[in-house]
Amino acid sequence: MQFASAALSVVAETGGHESVALETLPYGIVALAVFAVAGMVVASYRHVANRHADPAEHADQSH
Repeated sequence: MQFASAALSVVAETGGHESVALETLPYGIVALAVFAVAGMVVASYRHVANRHADPAEHADQSH
């Protein structure tokens, strides 16, 4: 019974404030979205250099 009364007194002292984690959740969601977009941009540039032949190879063949 002492635990229940102690828990009730702690809840009464807080004044019904919301959880800090719930208040900052939108910041985490925005950060996750920004990093996801940045990751997709970085991933889209993978192997771009391999799509084009080396310019030195073209110069040797044309002369």
